[in-house]
Amino acid sequence: MEIYANEKKLASAIEDEAAAKRQLGAQMAKKLKLRVDALRAADSLADFWPPNSGPERCHELKGDRVGTFSMDLNQPYRLLFKPIEATPPTDRSDEQQRWATITSIDILAIEDTHG
Repeated sequence: MEIYANEKKLASAIEDEAAAKRQLGAQMAKKLKLRVDALRAADSLADFWPPNSGPERCHELKGDRVGTFSMDLNQPYRLLFKPIEATPPTDRSDEQQRWATITSIDILAIEDTHG
């Protein structure tokens, strides 16, 4: 999967482990590396199907954040990203198929979505 991050500080943490340790601390940097490596190795987001399974607990957020996906880092922090879709689907009846079409993402932030 292709991974992008437009925010400069976040991009440096994703690309440089030393920068991640400085910005986030050793444990969070380690977890971020695990998640980014898993995303890069995936053929598509469907590799993380079904939602909320595995150590990543990947799932789409709800409410005003529909379209943004979340993956667990260290509690309570999550890695937030949006799929880069040429044309977002209007028919959402087969989410597993939709996840299979997501092959590139834009990482948005690391934050506590419950706070």
